[in-house]
Amino acid sequence: MLENGWTTVRDATVAAPADLENADMFVAKCLTAAADGDRAAYYELGVAYSTGSHGLNCDLIEAHKWFNLAAVGGHDEAQFCRAEISEEMTAREIAEAQRRARQWLSETSRKAA
Repeated sequence: MLENGWTTVRDATVAAPADLENADMFVAKCLTAAADGDRAAYYELGVAYSTGSHGLNCDLIEAHKWFNLAAVGGHDEAQFCRAEISEEMTAREIAEAQRRARQWLSETSRKAA
């Protein structure tokens, strides 16, 4: 194991188990807040997925989804971030991100009802 908590296997860097637990805790905390409509949590998830931070893999579709939800809620920085990552995505990927955002809204609104 390296000093930074990562292990290297044949030149591939893999997250250590502690990092995966931290990622799970971060995502669970943010999802709970997001389910309550916390647009800061939406934004934090977008940042984590767009940068691959908090032990998460970089996933621009998920990042766009969360930035989109935050932007719709009025989060100004999320609007900028969504536009920025959109430049690196295909139209199909953006459509998938939008579909996932609508699905999230649909599922969370049903739970609230």
